[in-house]
Parts: sequence; C-alpha cells; structure tokens
Amino acid sequence: MDFKEEIKRRRTFGIVSHPDAGKTTLTEKLLLFGGAIHVAGAVKNNKIKKTATSDFMEIERQRGISVATSVMGFEYRGRKINILDTPGHQDFAEDTFRTLTAVDSVIIVIDSAKGVEPQTRKLMEVCRMRKTPVMVFINKLDRSGKDPFELLDEIENELKIHVRPLSWPISNGPTFKGVYNIYDEKLNLFSGESKQTVEEVIEFKDINHPDLENYIGDEYAKTLREELELISGVYPEFEVKDYLSADLAPVFFGSALNNFGVKELLDCFVDIAPYPLPVKAEEREIGPFENKFTGFVFKIHANMDPNHRDRLAFVKICSGVFQRNTNYLHVKANKKMKFPSPTAFMAEKKSIIDEAYPGDIVGIHDTGNFKIGDTLTEGETVHFKGLPSFSPEMFRYVENADPMKYKQLAKGLDQLMDEGVAQLFTNKFNGRKIIGTVGQLQFDVIQFRLEHEYGAKCKYEPIQMHKACWIESDDKEQLEDFRKRKYNVLAIDKHGREVFMAESPYALQMAQEKFDKIKFHFTSEF
Repeated sequence: MDFKEEIKRRRTFGIVSHPDAGKTTLTEKLLLFGGAIHVAGAVKNNKIKKTATSDFMEIERQRGISVATSVMGFEYRGRKINILDTPGHQDFAEDTFRTLTAVDSVIIVIDSAKGVEPQTRKLMEVCRMRKTPVMVFINKLDRSGKDPFELLDEIENELKIHVRPLSWPISNGPTFKGVYNIYDEKLNLFSGESKQTVEEVIEFKDINHPDLENYIGDEYAKTLREELELISGVYPEFEVKDYLSADLAPVFFGSALNNFGVKELLDCFVDIAPYPLPVKAEEREIGPFENKFTGFVFKIHANMDPNHRDRLAFVKICSGVFQRNTNYLHVKANKKMKFPSPTAFMAEKKSIIDEAYPGDIVGIHDTGNFKIGDTLTEGETVHFKGLPSFSPEMFRYVENADPMKYKQLAKGLDQLMDEGVAQLFTNKFNGRKIIGTVGQLQFDVIQFRLEHEYGAKCKYEPIQMHKACWIESDDKEQLEDFRKRKYNVLAIDKHGREVFMAESPYALQMAQEKFDKIKFHFTSEF
C-alpha cells in the first residue's frame, strides 16, 4: 500500500462527554466490535472486577472514573482506527483540551435522560474553535429518557451546531424496541431477554411495507413512520461535506452498555470521518501528505508501567513517516535524537513499532527531554500552536510528610507536573512550593500517585490565593518596581517564568490598573 493510501485509511478521533454519560463504556464496545478485545470491561462499582481497558491507572480502577486520556488503536474494515478516550470530569478538562489538538474528529456522548450537560458545552467550544467535525451518540436508551426531538433541539441550542439524525429509536426505557438505521435503511431489533444482544438486523428499504407491524407492532410502526416523515421534513438531507466542515453533527441513538447502536455508529464513522487533516504551525500549515516527518508532543504520562518507572511522551504524527532508530530534530532543544523503541498503544499494553503514519499516536520513552507542545521534525524548525496551560484556580502549599523520602517527593512532583496534571510554583519570598490545579480532584490524584508510584507522602496546607498569572513587560523600570512591591506574592513556575500570585480579584484588578505597562497572561502558550 502506498504512502497516500496508508494516510487515507487512518481515522484518529477523541471520545468526549460529561462524566457518567457512558463514554468509556462506548470506547470499550468500539474496541469489542473492532476485535481489539474479547471481553468488554464495565465502568461500574466494585462488584465487577474487570475494569475498562482504557482506565488503566490504579486510581481510575478504584474510583470508576477516567482521570487521564488513554490511546487505543485497532484495525476495522481495512481502516486503522485510533481512539483517544478522554477524562469527562471537569477537574481534568485540561488533559481533554490538549487531547483535542491531536484528533481529526470527535464523538460526543450524551446521556438520553440528562441531555446536554455543562462539561459537554465546554468541550464543544474547543471543537468549534478548531473546526473539528463532530458526531453525537445519544446513549442509555434502555433507560427512560427525554423525547428524541427534545434532545435534538437541546443539542442544536446548547452546542450551537445543526444536527441530522442518522438513526432513530423506537421508544425507550422498558418499552425500547430497537433502532431504525436511517443511514443504512435497516431495522435493528432489541432482544428484551438478555438485554445484551442485537436480536436481528433486517434490511428495510421501504418503511411503509406492512411487514413492519409484524416486527414492532401496530402502534410503534405508526409512530416510527410519522417520526421519520417529520425528520425528513424538518432536517436537511445529510451531506458529508457539511459534517466535514463542522457545520453539522450526525446523531446516532443506542445503548453502549447493551452493545446497541454502537456498530452502526462505527460503520458510519469509518465511512465518513476525515482522514488526517493539515495541522497549523506558527510558521505554516503542514499537510499530512508531505514527505518529511513532523510531529508534536501533546501529552506526557509517567509510570505507564509501574515496574519500570518509565515516562512516555505521546507524539501525534502530522506528516511524513516516523521511523524507528532514525535521527530527528527536537526543535526546542535543538538537538538530534533517535528512538530505539517507539510504541503503539492499547491502553497500557504497548507494542514496539518500526514506522508510523500521519494520524497515528506514538509513545516515546522520555528521560525528561520533552515538554508538552514540543516538536520533532526531520530538520525544519516548526512550532505547533494551541497547547495552552491554563491559569489554575485552586492552590495548596505542598509539604513533605516523610523527611526520609525528600528525593522521591521531588522526583514525583517534577514528573507529574511535566504531565500537565497540575502546575508547580515556587514562592520567591519563602521558597515554599505551591501546587495549582483547575479542580479539587487533582489534589487527591497527585497525593495518591505520589504515594503509590513514587513511595512519597505529601501533605497540603491551605493558602489564600485567587489566580496565578504570567507576567511580562517591555518597561524594565515598571517591572522592577512591581517586583519590589509584590516580592512576597511572586513565584517562579517550572519553566523559570515569573508568576504573580494574586490573593483576591481586587488585588489583581489593582495591580492591572496601577502597573499598566505589564501584561498579565491567564494562559501560558508553551
């Protein structure tokens, strides 16, 4: 297969949702249909010991939530599918936002009972900013939920995108009969007994055929015909180009837990989703079919394998072919590096690969050379943009709880901060370390991982803090004056940049007004 064909068969996408909408369960079922796993794990309480493939960290298994993006690849119908399962919990939103820079399309999972939730809105904003094509999967139809038309209106209003249903549910909850696949003109019937299988799939080109009544009963057949007529009257015909230009979201209905509607979603996705797209760098746009290799690091994960204490940098390949044991330029460090054991993923299971194509995600063993946003090329100097670090909103002093483990704590904090889990600031005035996060749950995750992965115990102390902002100025005199006056609330971040730690909104406002030649930044573009 030639280079272009290899790229065109790649589909790299992220699955996003509000927590508990069934995102990780859907990922499991996609892997199951793709033949990548043989038993799908369930994200449930501790009664089921088999956990989801994509939740591989110990804390994820204990809490039943995803706290880190995981990458999984498999082959399906001649296509190479790369799934990035992201954390739904808003405390880990930053990991999700960064992951969205590495995907070409997105599937949004929505709970049919709860509809569009706050976290889903935020994620959609990121997709809109980047013009990422979006598909919607409305999940949990085996439970009573909202009316499908009401859900479609809600998605249009809340997510500000046009929708077009490509499958349609026949009732829901206890009377759920199945789904009519509009895209393929097939009827999928749900078996009520085991609740785990699609009983039968019937080709149904003519929905007005009297046989329909034999399958789902008179009343449901009548309702289905009326609703399908309404759909064709209200919604425009589905055009793939509208989906690819991110103006329209195809909508599928189903129940991921019961394997229902998942294969239809996957089949349609494989047909219409975009292959790797051009990526904007600061210098120019880089197309996937260019011969020279380029890629960027969008995530770093420490301790994927607790036995080896390894760190992996996740690299999204943008153009050319990445090859094992070849010298590539690390643009930021301006040095050549070669990688003897690049890996492909199946959550924490890894296999060494010899080459990878645009759209693929490759794991590179990292001894501290990489930071999020770093670029690898065959020699050209390019910088990819859009991997920001957000200004944290919660702060704690971090103290060593075991004096014998000082080194372990320092190493653990250093590595976890490189992952972008949180940010570490050192106060200039007293040298104390401050951790800043976007959400409360991250403090628990850091404490848990420090203890279980590095053998280090830490304790937190409260600190009165409103916002951390990066400062810069061309006016040296004013900057010097600012440093003198604010010395006790200035800190240095992990990369040596100066940060103003404002104690309150008022303190920040006063500083901005008084020192008008200083720029206060709320994101740090790495």
